[in-house]
Amino acid sequence: MNVEVVSGSINEILCDTVIVNVFEGVMTPGGAAGVVDKALDSHISDIIRDIPDCGKYGKTTVVHTFGAIGAKRILLLGMGKESEITLDKVRALMAAAMRAAKKVHSQTVATIIHRASDKLEACQAVQAVTEGAVMGLYQFTYYKTTKNDNPEIKKLVLIEADTSQADAIAKGAQIGRSIAESVNFARDLINHPAQYMTPTKMASHAKEIAEQYGFELSILEKEDMQQKGMGALLAVAQGSAEPAKLIVLKYQGDPASQETIAFVGKGITFDSGGISIKPSQKMDEMKGDMAGAAAVLGAMRAIGQLKPQVNIIAVVPCTENMPSGNAFRPGDILTSMSGKTIEVLSTDAEGRLILADAVTYAKQLGATKIIDLATLTGACVIGLGTVYSGVLTNNQQWCQTIIAAAQQIGEKMWELPNDDEYLEQIKSSIADLKNTGGRPGGTITAGLFIGQFAENTPWVHIDIAGTADTDKDKGYNRKGGTGVGVRTLIQLAATLNKS
Repeated sequence: MNVEVVSGSINEILCDTVIVNVFEGVMTPGGAAGVVDKALDSHISDIIRDIPDCGKYGKTTVVHTFGAIGAKRILLLGMGKESEITLDKVRALMAAAMRAAKKVHSQTVATIIHRASDKLEACQAVQAVTEGAVMGLYQFTYYKTTKNDNPEIKKLVLIEADTSQADAIAKGAQIGRSIAESVNFARDLINHPAQYMTPTKMASHAKEIAEQYGFELSILEKEDMQQKGMGALLAVAQGSAEPAKLIVLKYQGDPASQETIAFVGKGITFDSGGISIKPSQKMDEMKGDMAGAAAVLGAMRAIGQLKPQVNIIAVVPCTENMPSGNAFRPGDILTSMSGKTIEVLSTDAEGRLILADAVTYAKQLGATKIIDLATLTGACVIGLGTVYSGVLTNNQQWCQTIIAAAQQIGEKMWELPNDDEYLEQIKSSIADLKNTGGRPGGTITAGLFIGQFAENTPWVHIDIAGTADTDKDKGYNRKGGTGVGVRTLIQLAATLNKS
């Protein structure tokens, strides 16, 4: 979909559908809605009077113009209460509006910038509008053989009457599109079946990103991992016929700085549970156990376009976790890259094992701060549901920087406690650590296990088990992989940007 910024009157824009704001409780439309209302002989005012809930949050009402203005149809978009509008609500509303426009066979859609009477800055508002439109129209149709009856929306026209804002609007649209397309890229990685999205295929996508944006790329094979002593990662991989890959992408946006941020993403491309095999119910969803890795690759794609002045290394360990005669077993003792030994109590607690070696390697590569993302524990879903991602840290300042970045772009995160008492649950009597502390505080003990390998390096762990996918369309998220974490990582890079 092309995104075009134009200046002019909303009534003059030629398109299939134009989106017009209607706020809850406002009986006389103003601004752009008032201009359209006047051209339609107060027809919008009549609709508001007859259908007073048309301004409620997320409500859409289609009105035919019969040639009175350039648009064939008006889509009245209920914005909710004007005092409660936020950038994230703008994203979600725009996604709903675009899907509604698509249902009435629109190929060109126009909209004003939803700034709510200048409550929101122009650049931020247009970025949110563009993100919502692009993410909201996402579809995963790679394996569909039947044609969709509804044509795709080919063009989105952003209308801004204030020509002095033209540069800011154009910049916001460009940033928004880069971010949203990178989220959709991550969604694609997650939604592909495991037979396609193997560790080798993940490495292939990383290579494409590296070549397109000039990143330094290295891919560690089994022999390389053996040489480096990555016994935890290799143990998880040994039950699968698919070769494991450890992907490293390096972006140097600030060569003069000694600071390097590591994005580490869990890349279990299919998780059967191994010998500690999972129940068959919903095992198909375990193709998405690489959502952390997908988020990291998606973020790096956008960073390659936006070029913030910050140094970033992406470390993405990828493998399957499968049962076989070669699989690692409960009771095994593993030696990690750090030298720490690990007693395996459950082979289904495998994500923390591959992240242990990945975090150690990130430190070896020069990371001064680390953030890891992983669909790590079912306990996080029980504790926080599908609304918040769980967060653990060894450094409050670093944690608050990341949570603030997430809040800016509408991804919800909740910090969990990390008291030393929890560490007692992962101490082993025959090794340094055991890979599960049991059900009590499962999200915390799993995260703190990874933290033992970060040691004194500032580190934040984000458990996205409950937020990495959704079973229905909601706002700008579509059914399937959500791409959660991509926008937080991008915003974090922007926050740390020196320019």
